[in-house]
Amino acid sequence: MQRPELTYAEVGATRGGDLPAGYHHLRHRVRLPDGGFPLAADAVLGWRLHRAAGVVMRTDAPRAAPGVRVTPGLGVGPARVWGPTEVVWTVDEPDRAGFGYGTLPGHPEVGEEAFVVTRGPDGTWFEVTAFSRPARWYVRAAGPVTRGFQLGYAWWLGRTLRRLCARR
Repeated sequence: MQRPELTYAEVGATRGGDLPAGYHHLRHRVRLPDGGFPLAADAVLGWRLHRAAGVVMRTDAPRAAPGVRVTPGLGVGPARVWGPTEVVWTVDEPDRAGFGYGTLPGHPEVGEEAFVVTRGPDGTWFEVTAFSRPARWYVRAAGPVTRGFQLGYAWWLGRTLRRLCARR
């Protein structure tokens, strides 16, 4: 059910299962170093991952929790693009940790993105899952470049988290 301020109806769809039709879908998965789960989980839930990747994070709280407002800023100076979001779900379990946030008015896109770390018999993994569509003219005008940027961003987050886990 859509919350009054979120800009899309499929709230929580990144938590698992099929992503909704009518959006561009993204799934990017990266293996993390063995033993890196605790650090990776903390880095994701405490915004350290995004900050280490060079994203300016304006947040209402030091950790992800449902209802927390988060405004990531990508770019530099006046070219920085801000994307207001709200955390719509979190998970913090012994073998799975992360969150999903959804777009609020003013975001250049409409949709949801999730950042989750899992630990299993096949190792520790970080996955970015998203569904989105343009909300602003410049995102529509960029077309496939926008999708390439999203994949590059997911790749960069995975690389950054791998680096953070390797330093432990």
